[in-house]
Amino acid sequence: MDKAGILNPEVMHPLLRQRRDEEPSIMAEMAVDSCLKALKKAGKTAADVDAVIVAASNMERAYPAMAIEVQDLLGVQGFGFDLNVACSSATFGIQAAADMVRTGSARAILVVNPEITSGHLEWTDRDCHFIFGDVSTAVLIERKADVTGAHFEIVSTRCLTKFSNNIRNNNGFLRRSRPDGTAPRRDMQFMQNGRKVFKEVLPLVVNHMLGHLDDEDITPENLRRMWLHQANKAMNDFIGKKVLGRKPAASEQPNILQDYANTSSAGSIIAFSKFSDDFKAGDIGMICSFGAGYSVGSVILRKC
Repeated sequence: MDKAGILNPEVMHPLLRQRRDEEPSIMAEMAVDSCLKALKKAGKTAADVDAVIVAASNMERAYPAMAIEVQDLLGVQGFGFDLNVACSSATFGIQAAADMVRTGSARAILVVNPEITSGHLEWTDRDCHFIFGDVSTAVLIERKADVTGAHFEIVSTRCLTKFSNNIRNNNGFLRRSRPDGTAPRRDMQFMQNGRKVFKEVLPLVVNHMLGHLDDEDITPENLRRMWLHQANKAMNDFIGKKVLGRKPAASEQPNILQDYANTSSAGSIIAFSKFSDDFKAGDIGMICSFGAGYSVGSVILRKC
């Protein structure tokens, strides 16, 4: 969203204009743009939507909820709420939306992922700064009976969390209550122990994906594509090989890091958006994201 501040050695963080409370916030502005694109692709309008879930790794403020602001800007009648599970926020949001649509709480729900990752990084720390970008993605989850045109059916969703301190951000409303609350602190931005994350998260993700597929009686051979969280290529290559039992072809595990970088929760949705139009009826794919928590979320999709 701003390169000048990050590229200035005396600043090394984005320089974003302070907006008046009466103006749309920057995250809501990004979210509305992607929501409108999702609605257009689905052939729907805000009148068809009952709820908005803003699922992202960081929220611009605690309240009012970003989702309620996005709901208001879109003109959606119903409700909205924020959801934060770090890089797994998009898949967790899809599960929440799918469950509510199945139970009749809503006809259709927008799940939107505005990510300004450049704002919560410490740009002087190479362990976290070098592959992150800013973006917003959105998907529309609706009842099958209301769908018009080509679409994907959600076969199954699954979420998993396991506590770990290896990815952490200690910022929050209690910051000023600490003895050093006004002093700059490294732990108030994104921190990670990259090597530990690599060793601990990957087996968790592989077992999660294989277990999810097995419970749905889907073999890896029947999986046409994996749209993985875009953390780094080495992680995705490892996961793809373990899930398929062989080195995946580029078409089976597409990477978008070279174009979009690591965009936290939005990455797997970008991969899905860019590499799903070639699916034929009956083809099966899986979206999987993983990150701080640790957290893992997976969505099995079938083209209809």
